[in-house]
Amino acid sequence: MAPGHVAYGLGAQYGMRVTAETVMAWERGTALPGERELMALAGVLWCAPADLLAAASTLREHRVARDLTVDDLARTLGMTASAYQRIEESGRWRGNERQAVALCDALDMSAAQFLTATGRNEELAGLLTRAVTTRWQAYVRPVDKLVPLERILVQNVLEQLHVDYQALMVSTLSWNTTGRDRAGTAGDEGREFLDQVVEEFWRTAGI
Repeated sequence: MAPGHVAYGLGAQYGMRVTAETVMAWERGTALPGERELMALAGVLWCAPADLLAAASTLREHRVARDLTVDDLARTLGMTASAYQRIEESGRWRGNERQAVALCDALDMSAAQFLTATGRNEELAGLLTRAVTTRWQAYVRPVDKLVPLERILVQNVLEQLHVDYQALMVSTLSWNTTGRDRAGTAGDEGREFLDQVVEEFWRTAGI
């Protein structure tokens, strides 16, 4: 279908006034369709909304990919639609642990995707850095509250990361000084360290 055909279909089937130029901009990625437009576009092209999206990285993108409305998802989570909408708009999770698990189930998100979609990767990185460089036991509860995983799994993963880190510190200087020093280092080195700790956490957890 040419862009003009798509624009015509949006108007004829959904009453949307969209030009061929707008459709071309969507295709090129220089403009993004709104949620209603995306749903209509999927209908015109006979595909699922998820087929039109790159890898989902926000709560809205995950929800749209599952063809769920704000009302439907909020009801599943036991929230008001307005409360969930605020979470989606801010990108910050404000629900409880039970609701986090329900959200991951409803949107078929992994724990790692949940952290990315709710903007908590940096917070997790900070906790993990302190856990591997100090007493890991003190960080089981904070990490457990952050990620939708069983506490026993979080405990086992933190213990393993701590053991691996301490062994690495003894056998090599490749991590340099302490994790806290490197985590606080400005520039690419500090960011690299935080990314590495998070990556190791998910790998050890089998996510």
